[in-house]
Amino acid sequence: MGSQKQKLTVRLCGPRGFCAGVDRAIQIVVLALKKYGAPVYVRHEIVHNRYVVEGLQERGAVFIEELDEIPDDHRERPVVFSAHGVPKSVPADAVARNLFYLDATCPLVSKVHKQAMRHQRLGRHVLLIGHAGHPEVIGTMGQLPEGAVTLIETVDDAARFTPPEGAELGFVSQTTLSVEDTAGIIRALEARFPHIQAPAAESICYATTNRQDAVKAAAPGADMFLVVGAPNSSNSRRLVEVAERAGASRALLVQRASEIPWGEIGPLSVLGLSAGASAPEIIVDEIIDAFAERYDVTVDLAVTAEELENFPVMRALRDVELTKADMAFVNGVG
Repeated sequence: MGSQKQKLTVRLCGPRGFCAGVDRAIQIVVLALKKYGAPVYVRHEIVHNRYVVEGLQERGAVFIEELDEIPDDHRERPVVFSAHGVPKSVPADAVARNLFYLDATCPLVSKVHKQAMRHQRLGRHVLLIGHAGHPEVIGTMGQLPEGAVTLIETVDDAARFTPPEGAELGFVSQTTLSVEDTAGIIRALEARFPHIQAPAAESICYATTNRQDAVKAAAPGADMFLVVGAPNSSNSRRLVEVAERAGASRALLVQRASEIPWGEIGPLSVLGLSAGASAPEIIVDEIIDAFAERYDVTVDLAVTAEELENFPVMRALRDVELTKADMAFVNGVG
């Protein structure tokens, strides 16, 4: 007889994984491939997940960083802009090159673009709370003229910021930030600038908030917390931080089950598990299966919200039907 497996409770967070904006972006690429055939060019990773990117490459998507990478004899091929959004200069460049583009920017990122533009239209200097170099931040800053936006990454940045002479101020934030960190930065800004104007609606998106709330509920007392997500995924990295703050002994970001450091885990009776908004459910299942091979696993659901949001694709693609296999891929389960 083999030795008995140690009991392990897996606290599985809900909501987790794909949000409506990611779902829509992946669907746009799959539909474009169905309608127009391969290749379909995609500027930047459509979402920050290697599994998704590689799955789309197998279907005929070609990922590029800049539009000048599209060969001259492929200018009639569709090019898709990623869910993170792009500066205004990118669609302008596409028009100048006579390219056919499909914009997969998440509608909630587009909403932040509009909030920033509204601040500027009302004569305010815009403060963008976010992470330097993230594609969403580059896209939001690129909606406004140079010098119209100042990036604020930390409470220290808020303390050091000197507004332009006589300027009124308004702020927006990246959609994927830590709710608590952002609240701290906003408090610091409001303490210094009591008349600073908030956006008309919350910038941090529902999916980011919901995933962080579920992790907060599941983390206390967890011996380890795993977040499925890519190293360049802002919302996934925030979930790791939230898990540690909320009481998990240790939290790690992993892209696949193969990245789990089995030799370093130590005694384990409670495992927290979530997935960032660009991580497919099939990898969550892969990780649960990997633990089930080694432990006697019981899955407890830590569900804090139900998500019913659905963002339709653009009209040009609505006449295309997807197969069951296509839908499984789009939904992250196949």
